[in-house]
Amino acid sequence: MKPRKPPKPRIALVLGDPAGIGPELVARLLADPVAAQSAELLLIADRAELERGMAVAGCRTPYVQAASMNEADFSHGKPVLVDYRGETEGEFERGLSSVKGGRYCLDTLSMALQAIRHGQADAILFAPLNKHSLHQAGMHTSDELHWFVEQLGFDGPVCEFNVLDGLWTSRVTSHIAHREVADQITRQGVTQGIELIHRELLRSGVAHPRIAVCGLNPHNGDNGSFGREEIDIIGPAVEAARARGIPVEGPFAADTIFLKVQGEQRQYDAVVTMYHDQGQIAMKLMGFWRGITVQGGLPFPILTPAHGTAFDIAGQGVANPGAMWQAFQLACRMALARREQEAEHALA
Repeated sequence: MKPRKPPKPRIALVLGDPAGIGPELVARLLADPVAAQSAELLLIADRAELERGMAVAGCRTPYVQAASMNEADFSHGKPVLVDYRGETEGEFERGLSSVKGGRYCLDTLSMALQAIRHGQADAILFAPLNKHSLHQAGMHTSDELHWFVEQLGFDGPVCEFNVLDGLWTSRVTSHIAHREVADQITRQGVTQGIELIHRELLRSGVAHPRIAVCGLNPHNGDNGSFGREEIDIIGPAVEAARARGIPVEGPFAADTIFLKVQGEQRQYDAVVTMYHDQGQIAMKLMGFWRGITVQGGLPFPILTPAHGTAFDIAGQGVANPGAMWQAFQLACRMALARREQEAEHALA
């Protein structure tokens, strides 16, 4: 007897900052019939903002409105909207950061987290946020990843992963000043970064991940001439991870490693970098409008486009939905892989 295929994943969709291109991106995603064929779509959004996004995008998709998430009915094959605005009232300011926009983002994301914690969604996909708006609204963590950690009460290691055309990157340090980077590179931190991305690749359905690790210094330190982090810290961390059975190599010079991960001859599935821009610059040059950010290490798949809110083009109907579509597809794959892995563990 053939094993029963899992049902379609249910993806909780959040509009992101209403001052930016998020509502338009969600509208364009909904308008693609493949989206509804791939997943059950749970919209957690203010109805007026959803309608405005559809008007800006020039494409309106029929949906069903539910009084609450418990009453969401997907039997019609249409997206289901839970009309939710949170604590904000009145019109949003457009094209700029604001307390109200940040508050709306935090409130709708909080509702999406409730949905996924209670089994009403398998993954969260949110349109771009604006960090200044979030901080104005009271978010005191450095970024949304650590806000998710706080909201979930999660105490495990986490890392923001960026994904482009199947290539993953992570970083040992992230949103800190460059002058602090070298002091924050430790054997434990590098090993943890390797282990995290290996685990996340497996969770996303990559059966045999291949991982490369960047050095920190120019020319990989040139045998200690330009710094010893590669010799004293990064290299030993790579060896420690390899001793645990993780297929990882490095450290490699950061200015050449990305030549090994492009095209059909790609040698690695992931690159662990030492700081934010070491990988971000390369990834955005290779495909800015296709890049995805995965909130890595969390118990649930949470994804977003890697680009920002694009306040400068908000409301013009010209936003590129490429990254939103890529993030949606990966969210579906990760949600199904998570279901399958949970089923296997239940049978074990």
